[in-house]
Amino acid sequence: MTAPRKLHIKSYGCQMNVYDAQRMVDTLAPEGFVETASVDDADLVILNTCHIREKASEKV
Repeated sequence: MTAPRKLHIKSYGCQMNVYDAQRMVDTLAPEGFVETASVDDADLVILNTCHIREKASEKV
């Protein structure tokens, strides 16, 4: 049995990004990914930003 790979998603911007982040977690779960709160523990890091709100893009 293979150890699960760890996924960290950092979301910037609108509330929709929180929803989208959860969908990414759900989509990647069958591929063996589990969510982690620590970026240092992650095998995959996704920066999820909203380009509709310019300030969110500038933060990234």
